[in-house]
Amino acid sequence: MSFTIQNVLIPVEGGYETAEVQVVDNCISALAKPSKRIAPNNPPFNPPPYQGETAPFNSPPYQGETALFSPPPYQGGDRGGETVIDGTNKLLLPGFVNAHTHSSEMWQRGIIPPLPLELWIAELYDFTPLDTEQIYLSALGTAVETLLSGGTTVVDHLVLIPGQELETIAAAVRAYQEIGIRAFIGPLIQDESLKSGMPAGDSAIETAAYLRSTQATLDLMESAIKQFHKPELGVNILLAPTGIQLCSDALFEGCIDLSDRQNLCRHAHLLETLAQKQLAQEKYGCSAVAHLQQIGFLSPRTSLAHCVWLDDADIAIMAETKSTVVHNPLSNLRLGSGIAPILKYRQAGVNVSFGCDGAASNDSQDLLEAIKIGSQLHNITDLDYRHWITPRQSVEMASLGGAKGLNIADKLGSLTVGKSADFVLYDLTSLSLLPRTDPIGLLILGRPTNAVHSVWVNGKQIVAEGKVKTIDVDDLRKELFDRSEWTSKRQSAMVTQIEDHYRQVMNLPDRSK
Repeated sequence: MSFTIQNVLIPVEGGYETAEVQVVDNCISALAKPSKRIAPNNPPFNPPPYQGETAPFNSPPYQGETALFSPPPYQGGDRGGETVIDGTNKLLLPGFVNAHTHSSEMWQRGIIPPLPLELWIAELYDFTPLDTEQIYLSALGTAVETLLSGGTTVVDHLVLIPGQELETIAAAVRAYQEIGIRAFIGPLIQDESLKSGMPAGDSAIETAAYLRSTQATLDLMESAIKQFHKPELGVNILLAPTGIQLCSDALFEGCIDLSDRQNLCRHAHLLETLAQKQLAQEKYGCSAVAHLQQIGFLSPRTSLAHCVWLDDADIAIMAETKSTVVHNPLSNLRLGSGIAPILKYRQAGVNVSFGCDGAASNDSQDLLEAIKIGSQLHNITDLDYRHWITPRQSVEMASLGGAKGLNIADKLGSLTVGKSADFVLYDLTSLSLLPRTDPIGLLILGRPTNAVHSVWVNGKQIVAEGKVKTIDVDDLRKELFDRSEWTSKRQSAMVTQIEDHYRQVMNLPDRSK
């Protein structure tokens, strides 16, 4: 796929430039000023991360020669065999990574009441979809929402239907390949039952054996890798044990071995809640982070969702092992899990990316919303405003930070010659991005609506003029509507079974009081 985007605004150090972006064979081949082609890797168009003392949203308003609504000289299309796209009054940014979600949760968004994770997940599992067609449809829905909020890559920590595990993965793969988003699928695996995920406290809770053995789970993952790991087709498989709360060391070690042999990335939840921190002390006699380092799970190919309850020693380990933190601020707030120490991570040199988390704990897949909240939330955690996250830093975290966490920063994450054409064109005439000030400031600090004009993944245009081109979204809407019903009340048997124990170990008053 080859094309050129003309007269488009791109960020450079200290401001913006109007440029011409050329794509050849699905990769960025050149970045040039309209009047003069600039050689590949020319510093002005491949700037280092923003290091200025003045926040980039204080940069002067764009002063380009073309007036906001004046027609450009060329309106795009085919010109002498070359596809040319008009980028006038549009901003081009690298695609963001939705670095942690659970697509099938879409069927339960808006229905689970305010509950902490340990009770919330009990209700979630009681009503998890058991139909592979639902898996397919919710993966499509997740991809559409991600694309229309600036994402070009999704990391799906996919909940598996018992007895139909490979069919579940196949349904998600089909959805992601049809729509064209770049997908990293981490089948969510565990080898301990749900009740094992809570600290015992003074009165251990009775647990049952999990439905599948550790070895059977690892065999399943080997089959999944052989069948579905096809990076050249846009689908990657991750080794993704759910977390220390529901996984044995044997499962973690098996995942380490598989990922090392196949050169695959690893993904897991880590210390999302205070209860998980207490559980780690009971299981290991040390922090979960220290334990995962001891068994070799942490690495530059490891991304860890949440990381809310880490202390300074844990943060040092994360930096030492070059592991990535995936920040999911909306689910952490929704479930009362806490505020992750993101500013401390950044100061320690830990790579941080953003995720939406599943649509039943968010309850959407609006990546721009997650980036906004995840950037501004931490201003209340540190009085020194020089540590606060600037809009340009947010963009870098969401794009290059996400790519680093998936071990593909050499291929994605920035507007750099030689990298894949995974990028997004934003319409700067959208009402939510007006009046004109700093485009990235408007995008990150504001609440942009209908701002995504076009999206390309691996050089293929997936979204044009704000509409997904590769699937019929109206058909998807109808399917989601017809397969669901209005409801506001339901009763989770599992929550009833474990709530008293949870309240006891968390030192909460008895429910009767």
